[in-house]
Amino acid sequence: MPIKIADSLPARAVLESENIFVMTEYRALHQDIRPLRIALLNLMPTKIVTETQILRCLSNTPLQIEIDLVQTATYQSRHTPEDHLLTFYKTFEEIRDNNYDGFIITGAPIEQMAFEEVDYWEELCEIMEWTKSHVHSTLHICWGAQAALYYHYGIQKYMLPEKVSGIFEHHVLQPCENLFRGFDDVFNAPHSRHTEVRAEDINREPALTLLAQSDEVGVFLVEALYGRQIFVLGHAEYDADTLQKEYVRDVNRGLDPQIPAHYFKNDDPSQPPVVSWRSHGQLLYTNWLNHYVYQTTPYDIFSKKPF
Repeated sequence: MPIKIADSLPARAVLESENIFVMTEYRALHQDIRPLRIALLNLMPTKIVTETQILRCLSNTPLQIEIDLVQTATYQSRHTPEDHLLTFYKTFEEIRDNNYDGFIITGAPIEQMAFEEVDYWEELCEIMEWTKSHVHSTLHICWGAQAALYYHYGIQKYMLPEKVSGIFEHHVLQPCENLFRGFDDVFNAPHSRHTEVRAEDINREPALTLLAQSDEVGVFLVEALYGRQIFVLGHAEYDADTLQKEYVRDVNRGLDPQIPAHYFKNDDPSQPPVVSWRSHGQLLYTNWLNHYVYQTTPYDIFSKKPF
């Protein structure tokens, strides 16, 4: 079964051009099956790019998925057309009475700010608290993971001496964890961030389990509440050229950025990137959907609150 999205969502044409099976709302309504209800809180300024990346990762499973795209009400992106936001996105007020099988909170390019200085911090805290009673499993990405670890468990973030950017090796620490079904012992994943959370802080919190980390860049995957909360400190969803575009952008701004590590062929930015993370990135999302959402979520999530 494919992912169900609005007929006119721009991501539909991109995904279909990649031979990814998507289903229009009309066709989905004529199937006698309950789709998984997933909401995506998109905090990135370039929302169309991010929603396409996430939808691509959710699409290659045998499950039918229904997506609600969500934005904050206290801050609206200036980099996404207003008509796109009005057509496809909802605010928290519009979904707060819903229950969801899964919920995804993306990263945001604001990690150098204190959490409390973020314009929508109070609204995000309300949403994160709400997920504890209205969502079966929540997946947090990069800054979204740092924010959730701070809000739920008091885990601090730390500034890095320079930006971490590139593709890094990670070690599986809990090989029997369902999230790692089909994984190799060592796998690659992208990172792009100025801050970090530290393994020693994670290990001191009994509610948290460190699942994977890198010798070079530290924590990558953390779990809490038997998979009800997953924290991904990197970007398994990134496109082949995402880090390349970030690098070129920063060069054009005169920032003299470091070349993304282990990314370009021969570490030469004039050469094409080498994609070495896509299969494990897809597995991460597939395993989350299957083992942490589909296998354990209640069939009827609307008539009562089963959480």
